[in-house]
Amino acid sequence: MSHLPLILGTVAGVLAAVYAVILIARINKLPTGNEKMQEIAGAIQEGAKAYLERQYRSIAIAAVVVTVILLILGFVNESFGGPWTAIGFLVGAVASGAAGFIGMLISVRANVRTAEAARTGLAKALKTAFQAGSVTGMFVIGLGILSVSVMSFLVAAGVADTTALIGLGFGGSLISIFARLGGGIFTKAADVGADLAGKNEEDLPEDDPRNPAVIADNVGDNVGDCAGMAADLFETYVVTTVAAMLLGRLAFGDDASAYWLGFPVLIGAASIVASIIGTFFARMGRSAKATIMGALYKGLWVAAGLAIVLFLPITMWLIKNVTLVNPGIAPEGLTPFGLWICAILGVLLTAAMVYITDHYTSEKKKPVDGIASASQDGHATNIIQGLAVGMESTGLPILVIVIAMVVTYVIGGIFGIAVAALSMLSMAGIVVALDAFGPVTDNAGGIAEMSGLPDEVRVHTDELDAVGNTTKAVTKGYAIASAALAAVALFADFTHTIETQMGNGADALKFDLSSPYVIVGLLFGGLLPYLFASRAMTSVGKAAGGVVHEVRRQFKEIPGLMEGTAKPEYGRCVSIVTRAALREMIIPALIPIVAPVLILVVGFILKATGYTYAFEFTVEVMGGALVGTIVTGLFLAITMTNGGGAWDNAKKLIEEGAYGGKGSEAHHAAVTGDTVGDPYKDTAGPAINPLIKVFNIVAVLLVPLIVIL
Repeated sequence: MSHLPLILGTVAGVLAAVYAVILIARINKLPTGNEKMQEIAGAIQEGAKAYLERQYRSIAIAAVVVTVILLILGFVNESFGGPWTAIGFLVGAVASGAAGFIGMLISVRANVRTAEAARTGLAKALKTAFQAGSVTGMFVIGLGILSVSVMSFLVAAGVADTTALIGLGFGGSLISIFARLGGGIFTKAADVGADLAGKNEEDLPEDDPRNPAVIADNVGDNVGDCAGMAADLFETYVVTTVAAMLLGRLAFGDDASAYWLGFPVLIGAASIVASIIGTFFARMGRSAKATIMGALYKGLWVAAGLAIVLFLPITMWLIKNVTLVNPGIAPEGLTPFGLWICAILGVLLTAAMVYITDHYTSEKKKPVDGIASASQDGHATNIIQGLAVGMESTGLPILVIVIAMVVTYVIGGIFGIAVAALSMLSMAGIVVALDAFGPVTDNAGGIAEMSGLPDEVRVHTDELDAVGNTTKAVTKGYAIASAALAAVALFADFTHTIETQMGNGADALKFDLSSPYVIVGLLFGGLLPYLFASRAMTSVGKAAGGVVHEVRRQFKEIPGLMEGTAKPEYGRCVSIVTRAALREMIIPALIPIVAPVLILVVGFILKATGYTYAFEFTVEVMGGALVGTIVTGLFLAITMTNGGGAWDNAKKLIEEGAYGGKGSEAHHAAVTGDTVGDPYKDTAGPAINPLIKVFNIVAVLLVPLIVIL
């Protein structure tokens, strides 16, 4: 039985990949429309592929540098796990990048097929777009569980130790933060630039083919919301699984490796099966009351229900014979049934985040209608109401996250929280499918507009796009909530790993709020998400400025462009945002890596000066900073993603005819709000999620150096 769960996990990963390949074959057989549609889709494909290839070449340089550093540390200090930490890092980095790249490749091929399917009806277009999203989701979860299973085999065989798993998580995290930031800067610089120069100044419709920035905007949807989110949730899944494994090892002991390695993997395997089945239910019924969102949620809830059922026998099988060796991680008297309840709570937290985010971002709900209504009074009132909605939207998510943490901690201790996070992230396959559905439908609408398809086709794509905006917001809320639970587990890994390596027992570390070091850490960590978001927002503004100048130039210098008799130079805008995104993503992405290293360096400087409490300073500031980053990052990310999503759908609500419709003063104000909200919801807000986990996992990696103090 020792390796059976890992074997089953490997099989499940292969199953997810095979299912994704089958979906790709089905999508590729669908018609691609007329020559004009194919030309536009080809330009989007070319731009997206070129950008990601350049981005990954840039990231590869950083990955090589980190790999060399990890190799050196591994040979200098055996606590770094020899070469296996570096190998794990490379596996995580390559798998994370592959998940995003493969998802992007199918997304840019499905957009034109979705537009063509919209000619025949809404249901067929929905099916095409969701199948494309499912490809990304299956590759995310499939590559995630395969990479974890392979590294776990090495750990179980005694070839590598658990630092290889930490390296695996770090590799996924590093790629994730670059992909999230780079893709987010690209997509929103193009989107904001197109809106400012096209909509606001020239009063052009959305996705007007005369606007030189529209191809860059459509490219951005894929590299940001598809590739970026795929890399993000891949690393979240891997990091959460690794955190659960490390806590399981502390709770059950090294001799129980079959349980603490196998249990997280088998939870993921069960969810893959449940998610695949769930995708077959995500389709519109024949009832007149059938809705797009209802169809998508039906697939999600079927998958969630099946997963809950499958979690019970897994928990009973793998946990019932385990003896606790560390009651500080899991309480005495912990039962398999109790852990199953923790897993259920993780799934219920997913449901709660979906409904709460839907409430604040759906155009059919009161918060979005309130922003649209406020737009009648001008641009300022739109901005004020949008900010208010974003701030208000933090209340319920924080409340349900707190309840989930308290209940799972009472039942299963820190390990119970990790299990809740694990079950929540195990649903990533179908949740990513909902997210990747968004850029496909957005692109389909753009292709329909630019190729001059009939109005009824654009009506269908607009309906899909509005739902896609909500599903993207829902996915971001899910990712943020799961990051909070994962970060709590990683913080526990940090503190208990230090205790283990020092050999001082459970009382080795205390984080007392009366200590100024802890307060300093809280303030320093709390600053990082704000500094990070500020740099990301500034980057979008700078890149968008370049797009605006280029669009204005083309409007002025290309004869016949505004009349529709000349073709814009689309490639110029794509080139501008590509260079800007690759340049601007570097500094913010380094923040969560440099910050913990800086704390450690200060600790060594204090020790060199003879300061007696250099160790206490380093540990307490680092621990405080980890908590500070989690707290402010959670609030800021929810505010930005929900507020931005609400602004976007308020604009769409007006464009559908509410409060004066297109061209009205309310519409102009809503466009301004949407433009402000774009970098909120698609650049800075979602990238805070990997920021939190990168900071935490780097801190865990630095433990062997911290204990030297």
